[in-house]
Amino acid sequence: MDLYPRQKYDFDYLGDKLIKLAKEVKTVVDDKAKYTDWSQRADIKAGLKVDLIMLLAENGYPPVDRDEVYKEIFEQAENLKKSQRES
Repeated sequence: MDLYPRQKYDFDYLGDKLIKLAKEVKTVVDDKAKYTDWSQRADIKAGLKVDLIMLLAENGYPPVDRDEVYKEIFEQAENLKKSQRES
């Protein structure tokens, strides 16, 4: 999870709070991305979106449109999984 949403929307979400959330997001993404075709399957992407929206809401992050943040997290997850396959 990068700092972009915090910088773009000027809200504080720092330190241990951000690290804890990033670890929880990684766990959610890893669970859904364990399937080879996860990024092509609408059911898995929908489940990922719901899980992320719930996780973000539970943690008060961010006070902005969750769809935009979901999109950014999903793109980062796709890039991470792609780079893992290539190495």
